[in-house]
Amino acid sequence: MWALFYWLDLKSSPSQGIVLSWLWSLVIMNTMKNLFKKILIANRGEIAVRILRACQEMGIATVAVYSEVDAEALHVTLADEAYCLGPAPADQSYLNTAKLFEVLADSQADALHPGYGFLSENADFARELSQRGITLIGPSPEAISLMGSKIASKTTMDAAGVPTVPGYYGEDQSLPKLTAEAQQIGFPLLVKASSGGGGKGMRVVHELAALESAIAGAKREAQAAFGDDAVFLERYFEQVRHIEFQILADQHGHTVHLLERDCSIQRRHQKIMEESPSPALNSDLRQAMGLAAVQAAQAVNYTNAGTVEMLLDDQNQYYFLEMNTRLQVEHPVTEMITGIDLVKAQIRIAAGEPLWFAQSDIQARGHALELRVYAEDPDQGFLPTTGKVAYLKEPTGSGVRVDSALYTGFEVTPYYDPMLAKVIVHAETREDAIAKASQALNNYVILGVQTNIGYLQRILRHPDFVQGAAQTHFVESASAELQAPKDIPAPVLAALLQARASLSTPPSVAKTADPYSPWQRVSALRLV
Repeated sequence: MWALFYWLDLKSSPSQGIVLSWLWSLVIMNTMKNLFKKILIANRGEIAVRILRACQEMGIATVAVYSEVDAEALHVTLADEAYCLGPAPADQSYLNTAKLFEVLADSQADALHPGYGFLSENADFARELSQRGITLIGPSPEAISLMGSKIASKTTMDAAGVPTVPGYYGEDQSLPKLTAEAQQIGFPLLVKASSGGGGKGMRVVHELAALESAIAGAKREAQAAFGDDAVFLERYFEQVRHIEFQILADQHGHTVHLLERDCSIQRRHQKIMEESPSPALNSDLRQAMGLAAVQAAQAVNYTNAGTVEMLLDDQNQYYFLEMNTRLQVEHPVTEMITGIDLVKAQIRIAAGEPLWFAQSDIQARGHALELRVYAEDPDQGFLPTTGKVAYLKEPTGSGVRVDSALYTGFEVTPYYDPMLAKVIVHAETREDAIAKASQALNNYVILGVQTNIGYLQRILRHPDFVQGAAQTHFVESASAELQAPKDIPAPVLAALLQARASLSTPPSVAKTADPYSPWQRVSALRLV
C-alpha cells in the first residue's frame, strides 16, 4: 500500500494531489499509532539523552540501562525505567549482551536503539535481536556484517562501480603477498584493520623498510581491539579531505542522501569538528558524490540511517572509504541544515514507514558547525582527563544547540570515551556560523574538569580553517599554532587583577542574573 501511495503521489495532478495528501496524512496518522510502545536505549551519555528526548516527543516509553558508575547519570533520570547492567568496565555492562537480553525481557521493550559505539555495529547482536522478535532501530544484520568488513565493503563497492581508494583488499594475509602489493601501490601507504575503526589497527608507512613492523603492529592492535587481525593496504594521501554523506533508506526501496558533512578536522584519526555544507564542494561535485553514496547504500540493500564516508583529494577525485551502519556523532549538523530529525526518522523507518520526502525535497538551509567538547588536555597529547564538574554553564541563543548529559556534580570517569558534549550552531553563512560558534564557546563554562574548549576556539581562529582550506592533516601541521599561549594575555591579566581587587567587595555589588554564578560569590574562585 505504501508503494502504491508513493507512486500515485508522484503521478498525480495538483487537484488530485489535494485528495492524495489527505489520504496520505490518514495513512501516516494510522501508522504512527503502530509505532513502538517502548524502546530500550542501549547506550549512555549525550547520545542516550538525545534518543530519550526524541522518544518522549513521539510519546514512546523509554528504558535506560547503566553501569554502576553511571547510576546517577542524566539518561537514567530521564527514562521511564532504568536497569543496572553491571560494573563500570564496558565489557561487564554496556557490552554485556546476556544482561541486555534479560532487561529486554523484564521491561517488555519491543525495540532497541543502540546509539553509536558499543553494540551499534555488532552484527551478531543485531541477528539475535531479530531472532528474539526485538526490532533493532538500525540496518539489517547482513548490511552491518558486510560493511563492517573494510575488505568486503571495498570489494562490494568496486563491483557496484563506486570509486574506491587504490589498494590491496585480498584475503592472502601473508607477509610476502602484502609486501609485493605494497610495492605495487607505492609509498606512503596505510596499513589498516579490516574490522573496527577509530584509528585502531592503523599505521602510516613511508618506506619499505618499515612495512613489516607496521603490519605486525597493526595486526596485534586489530586482534586485541576487534578479535580480527586481518588488514588491508591502501594509498596514503598527503592532501585530502574527509567528506561523508548522510543516508536514509526505508524498507520500501527508497534511498536518499541528506547532503554532506566535512569531517576533515581530526586528531588521531578521530573527529573534533564537523560542518555542513563542505566549503570544498561545488554543486556538480556534491551531486556526483551524493549519487555515489546512494549507490553504495543500495548495493548492500541498506535500510535506516547510515553514513557513506569518502576521501576527496586535491584534484577533486573522490573515493569510498567506508560505511558506518549507525547514527553518527555528528548527525546534528545535518539536522540543522535540513530540518529533519534523524533519530525520529530512524524510529519511523524501523517501524515500517516509508520516507515522507524525495531527494529533490532535500535542500541545504544555511551553514552548521559541530564542535566536540572532550575531557582531555590538548597540550599533553590529548591525554584524557577526569574529575567532577564543579560548575556548568552551557551556551544558549538562537541557532545554538548543546547535546550533553552533563550537570553540576557529574563525575567524569576514565571508563568511557572522553567526549562530554557537542556544541552545534546554525547560521545563514559559514562566516556567521564560525562567529556564532566562537561566541558559544566563550559562553561555555565547565569547572572541575579540564576540557578542549580553548583548543576549539584556537581552531576557529586559524586562517586555514577560516578560509575553508583545512584538510585531514591540519591538526598535525598547525600543532605549534594551536598550542595554548604560555604567557597570560594582557586582557586576561587585567581581569585577574580586577577580580583580586574586588575580593573585599560585598557580594551585593556583583550584578548577574545567574544566582549560581561563581562571580556572584566573593571567594578565591573568582581569581580562576
